Amino acid sequence: MSQSVTIPSEVAAHVLFHEGHGGYPAGSFTTKLLAAWTSADDANAARLADAFPAYGAAIALLRRGELDRLRAIAEGAAA
Repeated sequence: MSQSVTIPSEVAAHVLFHEGHGGYPAGSFTTKLLAAWTSADDANAARLADAFPAYGAAIALLRRGELDRLRAIAEGAAA
């Protein structure tokens, strides 16, 4: 993911919920997608990020410890 990606508030909320940090649940497909992402190795996680860049960006924020920023996005307070 070399270009800037905008994370919609809904995507941020789905990732937060999946990781147990608030937010709200996604539908069944996205829930399964996030579960697959959790168990993916680096190569497959990169493929998922290419196919679903907003989710990849949200997960990357969380992994970098930017929980507050992801929460702000979910609340519509930041982009």
